[in-house]
Amino acid sequence: MAGEDDEEIRRLFGELVNLKPAELERWLGSEESKAAGQHSGGGESTGHESGRRIVALLRAKKADLSEDDYAHMRKVVGYIRRHLAQRPDGDIRETRWRYSLMNWGHDPLKD
Repeated sequence: MAGEDDEEIRRLFGELVNLKPAELERWLGSEESKAAGQHSGGGESTGHESGRRIVALLRAKKADLSEDDYAHMRKVVGYIRRHLAQRPDGDIRETRWRYSLMNWGHDPLKD
């Protein structure tokens, strides 16, 4: 059963991940999404891989969430918070900064 800490992380995850599962899936299929983030060994970026997992988490029932799922939610919350604190100046619409955040389920233009 989820503890208070899990409830809080679930709440924060729900607030910060502002793309719906279908929106995030569409985004992850785009060339901009695939090009954003850090790629290890030329494969899929960490954020892109995380985005696929976020889609599954958004569709999961609370009772089906594992400790590993909550750990990933914590990672997502931490990443989004850190990345938002590094917002660049100027127009962010077509920036790698925004695209990377979107891979993690957050579109800063929706704020």
